[in-house]
Amino acid sequence: MQNPSRGFRDRDFLQTPEGFFFCVVGPTHPFDRVIAYVKYVPAKTGKWQDERANYERVMRDYTIPSLLETFRLLRTKYPQYVFHSDIFSIDMTAVPLNLVKQHFQPEHKLDELLKTTKRDLLQEKLVKLVNFLSEKSSIPASGFGVTGSILLGIHNPKFSDIDLTIYGQRNSQKLKETINRIAANSDSPIKRFAGTLLEDWCRKKTRRYPLTLQDAKRIIERKWNLGVFEGTLFSVHPAKVESEIAEKYGDKVYRPEGEVTIKATVIDNGESMFLPCVYRIGDVKIIDGKQPRTEIEEVVSYESLYDSMAETGEEILVKGKLEHVHDHRKSRNYYRVLVGSPEGKGKEYIKFAK
Repeated sequence: MQNPSRGFRDRDFLQTPEGFFFCVVGPTHPFDRVIAYVKYVPAKTGKWQDERANYERVMRDYTIPSLLETFRLLRTKYPQYVFHSDIFSIDMTAVPLNLVKQHFQPEHKLDELLKTTKRDLLQEKLVKLVNFLSEKSSIPASGFGVTGSILLGIHNPKFSDIDLTIYGQRNSQKLKETINRIAANSDSPIKRFAGTLLEDWCRKKTRRYPLTLQDAKRIIERKWNLGVFEGTLFSVHPAKVESEIAEKYGDKVYRPEGEVTIKATVIDNGESMFLPCVYRIGDVKIIDGKQPRTEIEEVVSYESLYDSMAETGEEILVKGKLEHVHDHRKSRNYYRVLVGSPEGKGKEYIKFAK
């Protein structure tokens, strides 16, 4: 049964009166709407379908250029889903609460699939994967969820992936350690990307991001939350629960101050597996751009490519939008670098410095 007091979590989905499916972004939202991007829309023909309609993907890939295309579509035909955030000083896509027709919660869908005997081949594989991970990690199945097309019931067993959620900071860290341990075993049903799959993933990233092939290979080495289970691609997306979210929308105000390129040392990566991923940094050197008035304290990205990437003590190169941050709760000011801003148009990055 769905929990009515539960908030809108990262990787939830919302359906609007037009039949659009929006994917929720992050854990903090304005009081009257939910920050989300449109992913699937009804279509005459489409690879994704249920008993009511066919669907096509509007968000073809998780890049800023693709996101900007969805902005153009919504601004032109559905402006009710675009709003200007005075908090972030940018236009954003979001679903007003009065236009939320249905709220899809990943843990609720997974619970349904665990209890039913009427499952297709992909749903069977999903249940098998969750039971395997639950047993190996000692995390109850209730700590997991399923998102993406399976959550919406529009998946195709022939080609759809399995997209899991894992809830809570402790569970997320425990699952990361578990997957890293069992994936190192050659007999494990969970496999890392290898061979042609690995090469294709890396080359695709070099086409979509300002990365070299070597950059992409170093990033995928850290991707504990991507893999293959019995021939099917799967991903895991950690999300905080309500008791872990101390910050509310509007507690901090962000103001852009131009583009910057920096070199820095990661001093804390504890928030790097969540969305947005956050790296606390020190020993910052400005390579290009203005010198801020106070310290740059963190690097932040909403692009999942960069989550769980850098370990504490490692040096990173970062190109992104310099933002002045005012924290109302603590009455203090600092700077951060946002990677993956609309202004960056896909040219921003986080790389290893060595």
